[in-house]
Amino acid sequence: MDKAITTALLIIAGVVCMIFVFNSVYPMVNRSSQAMVSMAQQVDERMKSRINIVHAANSANRTLVYLWVKNVGTQRIVAIDESDLFFGQENDFERIPYVDDAEGGYPRWDYSLENDTEWQTSATLKITITYSSDPGTGTYYSKFIIPIGISDEYYFSM
Repeated sequence: MDKAITTALLIIAGVVCMIFVFNSVYPMVNRSSQAMVSMAQQVDERMKSRINIVHAANSANRTLVYLWVKNVGTQRIVAIDESDLFFGQENDFERIPYVDDAEGGYPRWDYSLENDTEWQTSATLKITITYSSDPGTGTYYSKFIIPIGISDEYYFSM
């Protein structure tokens, strides 16, 4: 009879321990799997997003510089105004603020879509950099970075 009671108590204690282990391990496994799914989605988004600066030019009075950036990825790019643009002479470039963030100052940049209403695959974005006066001649560097960190850079002469 003592062995039966001891065995029954050990079985009950084992079941209670298993419930405690399950209740503490299952939420961690669930959270880590959600984190893995989220990370996989971010990696997938980055792999599907690609841009390419295809051309650059300046206006006759040289206060406007144009960059054409093509979406060569397989995903639509959103929040274009949250992108970063670095531009300037080869060894003296700076981050150019978007027109809404420039508070009326120069230089600043704005954009328009050339061949679509959204920046879908194969659509081209025309970026206009506005200066208050001629920035000068030389080799210029430009780098455009979309909000998820994908970028392209381009050198050209003015």
